[in-house]
Amino acid sequence: MIALSALVILSPMLVIIFFTIKLSSDGGGIFKQFRVGRYGKEFAMYKFRTMYRANGNEANSFSAGDTTRVTSVGRILRRSKMDELPQLFNVLLGDMAIVGPRPEVRRWVDEYPALWEKIHTLRPGITDPASIEYRNEEELLIKATNPEKMYRDEVLPKKLALYTQYTQERSFLGDVTIIIKTLIAVFR
Repeated sequence: MIALSALVILSPMLVIIFFTIKLSSDGGGIFKQFRVGRYGKEFAMYKFRTMYRANGNEANSFSAGDTTRVTSVGRILRRSKMDELPQLFNVLLGDMAIVGPRPEVRRWVDEYPALWEKIHTLRPGITDPASIEYRNEEELLIKATNPEKMYRDEVLPKKLALYTQYTQERSFLGDVTIIIKTLIAVFR
């Protein structure tokens, strides 16, 4: 109900963003990436496209910390987190919730399968405590000598700890608090 209401209210802005992306760079307005969700099932997660299309091997490469392909419109969308708004459709489809552990690509799930198995008992979310804590994750990875290693060995384990804590302590009031903290972080 919340996702549908948000989509209706935000629909004029979503249309403007979509066409701004299409007119400012080649490619579609929506980016689809397969993520691992509840019970380890993969689903297509939607975002507004913020990067130029990759060619060849680059299409499947790890891009954490690499902002060379980010479009000018994409920078604004990423900074404001508006690139995440199409995930409201994922909520409507039942693949995601508003609040829950963020879904990850299969590669990173395979790094810590036992931890993810517990986390995947919940539907993944658009926001969660790790999203707030690592709101500027891209900036952190840009500064790293080896962004991929830093993500695997430092960032991801901390996020997994936050996801695990969320699965153990989640509550309606806690989810409301997370939504409020997310909105404050976005508008800060």
